[in-house]
Amino acid sequence: MGNATLPGRSPPPKLTGPGGNALQLHFQTRMPPHLFTGARIEGEQGAAIHVVLIDSSTGSVVHMGPESAAKLNVVVLEGDFNEENEEDWTPEHFENYVVKEREGKRPLLTGELQVVLKEGVGTLGDLSFTDNSSWIRSRKFRLGVKVADGHCDGVRVREAKTESFAVKDHRGELYKKHYPPALHDEVWRLDRIAKDGALHKKLVKSQIETVEDFLRILVRDPQKLRSILGSGMSNRMWENTVEHAKTCVLGGKLYVYYTDGAHSTGVVFNHICELRGLISEGQFVSLESLDHNQKVRCFNRYSERNQS
Repeated sequence: MGNATLPGRSPPPKLTGPGGNALQLHFQTRMPPHLFTGARIEGEQGAAIHVVLIDSSTGSVVHMGPESAAKLNVVVLEGDFNEENEEDWTPEHFENYVVKEREGKRPLLTGELQVVLKEGVGTLGDLSFTDNSSWIRSRKFRLGVKVADGHCDGVRVREAKTESFAVKDHRGELYKKHYPPALHDEVWRLDRIAKDGALHKKLVKSQIETVEDFLRILVRDPQKLRSILGSGMSNRMWENTVEHAKTCVLGGKLYVYYTDGAHSTGVVFNHICELRGLISEGQFVSLESLDHNQKVRCFNRYSERNQS
């Protein structure tokens, strides 16, 4: 079908509010590219989803007046709604793109289907999808909000929409990769390592069960790690997995391995045994600040630490 126009969906006429001061709802939170059925709907990086009422002539949030305390209905929209990025649409045009559940299915969206503005700001509550978006023409949904009946009578408040996103069946979440991965994640959360697959089993057999385990051996003995994975992992796959693992957030914690009883000299490394610097005469010197001889001594002591 491509971009064929559906019956009953004419382009929206332009809307102009009185004096150009039309009121608009607006989502402040961006949506992730994918959500899963049954899981709480959240914005990017797990953020709460905020909606605000703004005055289109100033772009400011409307903090006062009856409209700033309006009740809103949360709806599901087709992913291709307003793809042309027209700023205005009619209520009828908005309604044409509202998605209802498939015949014989539960309501598409469940949970707190209304949100009340307070001084022009509202936060969506606990919501989840019961069905995926694969049956929609665009294969994506958007969330929308509109003023509930009985609120803002006689005043046009333009509805709001989020970015489009795909909704997948919750089964997919069980096998979802994490971007970025966490240290405590199971190692199959890394790219190119399938859960319970041959590579996963090889790693577990070698006691490499988490992303942290993977990174530690990658730092200490990358050739050993490469050999554990063997020919079942191509060089391209290896590069992808290592690149993904290195995006893991390590935190700022550092550890010291002292090489003398007075604790005046030692090797500083991070959570995954990555060399970060040297303690010399009680002072920390970062790896970047060391001269060649200091680096040699540092690496030698680091090697002693790894072998201990």
